[in-house]
Amino acid sequence: MRDLDITNSDHALQMGLKKTEFERIVQLLQRAPNKLELGIFAAMWSEHCSYKSSRIHLKKLPKSGSTVLVGPGENAGVIDVGDNLAVAFKVESHNHPSFIEPFQGAATGVGGILRDVFTMGARPFATMNLLRFGAKNHFKTRHLLSGVVSGISGYGNCFGVCNVVSDVAFDPSYNGNILVNAFAIGVVPHDKIFLGTAEGVGNPVFYVGAKTGKDGIHGATMASDEFSESKEAARPTVQVGDPFKEKLLLEACLECFSKNILIGIQDMGAAGLTSSSFEMADRGQSGLLLHLDRVPLREKNMTPYEIMLSESQERMLLVVKKGEEQVLIDIFSRWDLDVVEIGSVTDDGMVRLFWHGEEYTALSPEMLTKEAPIYDRFYEAPERAASSAADFHLDNFSYEDLLLKLVRHPDLSNQNWITEQYDRHIGLGTLQHQHQADAALVQIPGSSKAVALQIGCDSRLCGIDPREGVKRILARMVLQIACVGARPIGLSDCLNYGSPEDAVCMWQLVSGIEGLAEAADSFQIPVVSGNVSLYNQTDHKPIDPTPTIALVGLQEKPMQTATLFFKNEGDLIVYVGSFAHQFSGAELLFEGQVKPRYLSNTWDLNRVTSLSQLIVEQVRIGTILAAAHVGKGGLLYTIFKMAHAGKKGAHVQLDISMSEHLTSLFFSEDAFGAVISVPREKLGIIEKAFLNIAAVHVLGTVSSQELSCQLGRKNLLQLPMDIISHHYDSGLCEVVNGRIDS
Repeated sequence: MRDLDITNSDHALQMGLKKTEFERIVQLLQRAPNKLELGIFAAMWSEHCSYKSSRIHLKKLPKSGSTVLVGPGENAGVIDVGDNLAVAFKVESHNHPSFIEPFQGAATGVGGILRDVFTMGARPFATMNLLRFGAKNHFKTRHLLSGVVSGISGYGNCFGVCNVVSDVAFDPSYNGNILVNAFAIGVVPHDKIFLGTAEGVGNPVFYVGAKTGKDGIHGATMASDEFSESKEAARPTVQVGDPFKEKLLLEACLECFSKNILIGIQDMGAAGLTSSSFEMADRGQSGLLLHLDRVPLREKNMTPYEIMLSESQERMLLVVKKGEEQVLIDIFSRWDLDVVEIGSVTDDGMVRLFWHGEEYTALSPEMLTKEAPIYDRFYEAPERAASSAADFHLDNFSYEDLLLKLVRHPDLSNQNWITEQYDRHIGLGTLQHQHQADAALVQIPGSSKAVALQIGCDSRLCGIDPREGVKRILARMVLQIACVGARPIGLSDCLNYGSPEDAVCMWQLVSGIEGLAEAADSFQIPVVSGNVSLYNQTDHKPIDPTPTIALVGLQEKPMQTATLFFKNEGDLIVYVGSFAHQFSGAELLFEGQVKPRYLSNTWDLNRVTSLSQLIVEQVRIGTILAAAHVGKGGLLYTIFKMAHAGKKGAHVQLDISMSEHLTSLFFSEDAFGAVISVPREKLGIIEKAFLNIAAVHVLGTVSSQELSCQLGRKNLLQLPMDIISHHYDSGLCEVVNGRIDS
């Protein structure tokens, strides 16, 4: 079809729209749309751009606070950190593109989130990612893992930003639909925050950055559709990135910000020029006149339809103050980037698209934004089968066998093969990365303060209980942030779920949002940015619910922190928190092929708050030397990880009263708490500080050479650290090298 040909409902179906949505478009236009118009509606009304299935539920999330300068709705959220500085941050998905083309899909995911941050006027200074792959022995896992990690490192390292946390896990639910969630954070002065708006009649509109090609056309539509084996070949919908071009674009944009010549700026991300132009006009309650034949192209004979829907990377749309055009042109020309005036701001409330002098369409921005469909979809919980998890015991294995089984699991094993491909120190701001502390700690450029960063999810817990699962995710992360002496100031979420047209998947989404809202309210953490990624399923098989949380904390005195690793032999190993007497949800249950159906208790978030605040206080006065929350793998795994990180050992001496629930004590994940190390002479300070707030259990001492555990005089476990470390170092390498038996 040609761009001006009139379409029908069959064409709409091919573009991902439903028949009822096509009828709604006809009603709004009072006529049938042409091909160009239908493509624009298809992109803007896609699930990826419009959030049509989640918008009514996202309203439940707490978004405001005294430090929130910019909340959801812009390219990134912005939080005040004092001293006239703020941090802008966001996490977003690039799931389907990374499954189709792992290197470029992941690379452009990094590029897109970096642009979201520096579009706000902020200079990016750190990134994180959460990656989910299929079963460790699935035939695609090795290829996808290698390609995604290479894409992330290739883009981020070349652009020049440190990557300080990578949360990686494997599960069969991701066999046909992997997850790649990317996070970026930047720093910006209060008076240099820019928004994506088009205002001021007559102000010129400029296209800047790289040229437009045919890559990524209908990428937003593809990201809003269920996968099937036949769709894996959809490589034209995946963008191709150039990190060096992005670096030039960053520096040129920051120079423009410093000269105060811009009215608004918007990244051409999902849906490309379509979303950037219509969203800017909508925010500014204005109109735009755009000449598409002026757009710089890298391929001949591109049509307006292709130009508007291309998702080529490293491009921005700018509204410039009238009279400052030459200043802008000089800046971008100096950085060797395309800079072309393609239109102007108007006052008629329409976005008018011209092609060689002919008007191809005139659409109201509100039709694409405010008139986008909103669905209150039906949802219901699944029937729950009886669970044997509460009575499940691992009596056929010794504690030594169970520990070695855990540390060799790819989710819990040494992931240096991944993280060492990322530059963790570029910019010289990384004080502690994920292998050195329970949360990364990165200096804020231009400030004496630092941000504590963590990203994560536990999809297995969310698969058991979507609401309680996400509450536990945030609770754990609050403790992780506390373990480096920081307090949480804001979060960004990336809600990865299956099809919203499936009642159970929709129930998982709604439950996850409500659980996150409850937890964020309890911890008083605003949700300032985020992303919803639905239709993550292949041939009607959805992924486990995966609500990714990226948490940002503030450490005002970053030199007063705690590490992950034990420091001194003879220091006491102490557990603060409550012990679990149930085994539900533990990693070993999943490995034992037991599928739990429930979590045995609900966490008291107020107690988590009190515990985290006490940990922060004791870290900041130097009583706590090392600290780590107890999460996946349980208590014994946490102690090993801290000993391994410090190249030490540990001797655990348990009281005979603990004999009844040893397996739960060692391996359960059903209670919250943290392992800390303290000098022996400071134990009294800890006991006094945590009195009436959390139980304090002295578990043993930091030692050397081996990890041992005794119950009274009975030896429960005794293993040389180098043996455990060998298993720990082997788990992920077996996946990478393809040595896991199927």
